[in-house]
Amino acid sequence: MRQEIEAFLNYLSAEKGFSENTIAAYKNDLYQLEDFIQDLGKKQRWPEVDRQLILSYLLNLKTRGYAPATIARKTASVKSLFKFLAAKAVVTNVPTENLGSPRVKKSLPRPLTVAQVKELLKQPDKYSTPGAMRDKAMLEFLYASGLRVSELVSLNLEDMNLKDDCVTCLIKSSKVRTITIRRDSVPSLKKYLDEAYPQLASQKEVKALFLNRLGDRLTRQGFWQILRNYAREAKLNVVVTPRTLRHSFAAHTLSQGTGIHAVQQSMGHANISTTQAYAHLAGRKKS
Repeated sequence: MRQEIEAFLNYLSAEKGFSENTIAAYKNDLYQLEDFIQDLGKKQRWPEVDRQLILSYLLNLKTRGYAPATIARKTASVKSLFKFLAAKAVVTNVPTENLGSPRVKKSLPRPLTVAQVKELLKQPDKYSTPGAMRDKAMLEFLYASGLRVSELVSLNLEDMNLKDDCVTCLIKSSKVRTITIRRDSVPSLKKYLDEAYPQLASQKEVKALFLNRLGDRLTRQGFWQILRNYAREAKLNVVVTPRTLRHSFAAHTLSQGTGIHAVQQSMGHANISTTQAYAHLAGRKKS
């Protein structure tokens, strides 16, 4: 069974262009299903898996206290796997056909206020290290662009066109989009590139824009930890994640009168209805 899962994950990576994080989530979900099946000790081949077994697995998730959103994601993973197995003729009957999924109520984004963002951006100024200069540039960049954290850490030096105020970023390992970002909205970027970048890069030949202390590309996990530490130092008393800054960018930019299509382009939303979820925040008090 593991062999078919690996083939499916390779398909998602090579042909669908899914990100490493998305593939890791699929891998975790499908390995969990395999473990459940193997623990039963009866059915150990995909053609032998029937609808009742899948329903038992989903019920097991529910009784173990998994949130509806998590169960919905795991259900989607299993359905995608069986669709792949059917296409490859590994199975003839698809036990997940017309299988329902828990309804998940989408929570509205909770952006920071402008005052909270300013307080957060002040924190790296307490330090004079190359890392602090990088952190300041990253925080400004994320708030000024609305990029996803995976897009932020994937940026290379060649993606920056400061002369024309534009940035090219990679989407899902295959597509790219170009966004406009004003130099005056990321004033710390030039200082980072001129002063901190040479120190972090040391003797290495690197292409990544944001580097860790070893001179390698900063990871998503590394950025999360950096952001968490500064949010704690700023005493914001709210949970701050990279998505929080992304939400804040959308809400604040719309409130300043920027057109919704421009914000959609910056955030990389395929459907404008996703961007419209932020529109109601435009009139909210920002500080």
